[in-house]
Amino acid sequence: MAVTRRTAPERDDRRRNGRRSESHNNTFSLLPLFLVSMAAVGYETALTRYFAVAKWSEYGYWVISIVMVGFAFSGVLLALCRDKAARHGETLLAALPALLVAAAAIGFHLTTINPFNPLQLQNPTTWQPQLWNIAGYYACLLPFFFLTGLFISLTFILHADRIGHVYGYDLTGAGAGAALVLAMMFVVHAFFLVPVLLVPLAASAWFAVGRWRWASIAAAGVAFVGAEALLLLDNQARFNDFKAIYAPLHTPDARVTATVLSPRGDYMLLDDFTERVDTDISNNAGMLGVPGPPQTFGLYRDGNRIAALPKPGGIDVGYAPASLGALPYQLIPHAKVLLVGASGGFRVTEALALGADHADVLEPEPVLLRSMEQGLGPSPPWQQDHRASLSGGGPIAAVRGGGRYDIIDISADFLDAAEANATAFTAQALADDLRALTPGGIVSIPVSIRDFPVYALRVLATARAALLAAGFADPAAHVVVYRSAWSARVLLSNRPWDATRIATSRKFCDDRSFDVSWYPGLDPTAARAGIYNDLPAVSFASGEVTSDGPDDSIADEARAVLEDRATQSGAAFNLAPVTMDRPFFYAVLRLAQLGTILQRLEILPQAEIGALVNLAVLAQAVVIAILVLLVPLVARRRLRLAETGVLRPILYFPALGLGFLFIEIFMIEKASLWLNDRTSGFALVLTGMLVFSGLGAMLADRTGSRRAIGIACLIIVVWCGITLAGLQPAILATLDLPWSVRAALVLVALAPVSVALGLPFPLGLANTGSGALLPWAWGLNGAFSVVATPLANLIAREAGFSRVLLCAALLYVLALITFPAARKSPVWQHISVGSRAAE
Repeated sequence: MAVTRRTAPERDDRRRNGRRSESHNNTFSLLPLFLVSMAAVGYETALTRYFAVAKWSEYGYWVISIVMVGFAFSGVLLALCRDKAARHGETLLAALPALLVAAAAIGFHLTTINPFNPLQLQNPTTWQPQLWNIAGYYACLLPFFFLTGLFISLTFILHADRIGHVYGYDLTGAGAGAALVLAMMFVVHAFFLVPVLLVPLAASAWFAVGRWRWASIAAAGVAFVGAEALLLLDNQARFNDFKAIYAPLHTPDARVTATVLSPRGDYMLLDDFTERVDTDISNNAGMLGVPGPPQTFGLYRDGNRIAALPKPGGIDVGYAPASLGALPYQLIPHAKVLLVGASGGFRVTEALALGADHADVLEPEPVLLRSMEQGLGPSPPWQQDHRASLSGGGPIAAVRGGGRYDIIDISADFLDAAEANATAFTAQALADDLRALTPGGIVSIPVSIRDFPVYALRVLATARAALLAAGFADPAAHVVVYRSAWSARVLLSNRPWDATRIATSRKFCDDRSFDVSWYPGLDPTAARAGIYNDLPAVSFASGEVTSDGPDDSIADEARAVLEDRATQSGAAFNLAPVTMDRPFFYAVLRLAQLGTILQRLEILPQAEIGALVNLAVLAQAVVIAILVLLVPLVARRRLRLAETGVLRPILYFPALGLGFLFIEIFMIEKASLWLNDRTSGFALVLTGMLVFSGLGAMLADRTGSRRAIGIACLIIVVWCGITLAGLQPAILATLDLPWSVRAALVLVALAPVSVALGLPFPLGLANTGSGALLPWAWGLNGAFSVVATPLANLIAREAGFSRVLLCAALLYVLALITFPAARKSPVWQHISVGSRAAE
């Protein structure tokens, strides 16, 4: 048989693979990879949870960045030192488990003592030290993910004859890690997840092969004992002092009376003297003869307050007639109400006290729902009332189920109670609400103006789109807006507001010192004379008040927004309607005006910071990706790229890194809508895609590369087209099905594309014709995976999730066109021929 001529390093590879083929191909040889991948994804998720609890969840983007940067750098290093690494591969793999355990523990410990403060990052006088703290996070955590990348890349090199199986073990291990850490969140606090995840890392040493196996086990055991001692005996993780829970938790006699652990978050029920019902009450409450809000327990999730829960003795809602949300109940006495969000039982009791005949109450937040049904710690369950029915369904399913209501009332705390709740504020959801009203019915939408009054204008823009979609040609005639100093309510009706209802609304507001910011026919100039709560217009560009005397900046621009005319706020902020394709409520910043945004950083709401962190991560990711792309210019001989050329791999592997993540992010968003829960959607899609892709990767070793890549890319592109056209209607049509059925439908939807997604990467590696390309390709994939997450978030925010999926389809078309066509036989054929020759 003719044998292809090879370089000396390739002959070394041939001899090593022939000598070790038996040990490398046994059943357990890839189990260390499975365990390391499991632990790495679990560690990444645990770090994300740590940032969500101790800091703010927006800074979890850094974790994703650090992970992929570590993988990319490891790929670059092995691409440059591939032959030496291969010669000492078994020794390195034996040493890495102990190093990984130590790096994971030390990195997490140093992360918990990092004094980073996001509020100081927004302050123009204190931001510079925070940049060093951010750099500290990278210094602490990068070593672990760099070593993980080394482990995975080395495994690819040493098992180059079965790349599909290696990639399959990597992906299925990652899927198992995602499932493991999510299951552990039910029993382990976020601050103690990392000690659990050290177990599979240390266990990976047990399955090491070769002469260093027992040394690897001993070293990993010593590292494991030391790491657990560090993390359990000196765990420094705690709430930072800017979290909402910090101040009440440190008041005299404050105590935590109950806790609940779950992947949704870590819940704490707090009893302290500051806790009361958080509702907007008139300043004239005393004159109206109504009491103030009662003392309560405070329910916090990840350190952020989400609801008040009642104390023993029943719910006192004597304050209800003086609350901002009482107007619809005066306009429509004895109403049938759909109440979206129960506010721990207080909002239900308020609605009934205000005269509602019946209330269908939706509480999709499971801990709040369980607290109402069964109680939580010392907080008693809600007292059942025959006039109200309680369920855990979502609002979209409820109004599409055929019910008819006089009032659809969204509770003031509903938006921030769960991330998936933002879909209730989209134009499509509000249009469905309008269709579910009885003649003359009202949809009541809350909006906080405490941070940015411009959010009220964006709700008005969304309301306009909803009214048009529901068939109302003159949106301005169907809207009333009224407010306090801190909150506003936007009322939509399927009947134009007549003089009688407007007069009732104005009297309601006058009696309570609330302001009417819009009703059909309002003259903002004349209305300024009677303003109770000054809300001056402020220029975002200059940071200066632009009005003289009492003003209502919402009233100034409400008509223009409802008529879709240009406004001063529209020039400074993004007032585009919130839609299911772009369901970002807190996304009013125009990122094109980045210079102005950075000048006003100190006044930005915390919810808007995530977009800026995303941009920073994207900028850093692009730099890293460029550096990885430049490797062939300085190491062309070491990579031995003559067989495939440079251009095809440079396009092919980045396209895979971007495309895979784009599809994953799209499906997480749609699954969150389908399941009415962001955490369940994330967990199901992440685990399902990794496992199914791993199974697909294992098919790569059994297929012909050219035909298989064509079939895989065709499946992916066709799936994207079908999904763009049919997934949203399918989701809306099945929202009333049981959760388990919807979860199964999510898996059915993602299984075909996930299996196909597992094929292109191992097929591309195998067809390069030289094992020297493996670590560089791994680095390319990792580098562009860093780019993928922030880039997909940016595309979704600016153009919608449908554009993210369209980009994914185009990327896989590019991958098909640039598939590395080897001029020599694939790498595993080189190895098998070399092995037979050695025999």
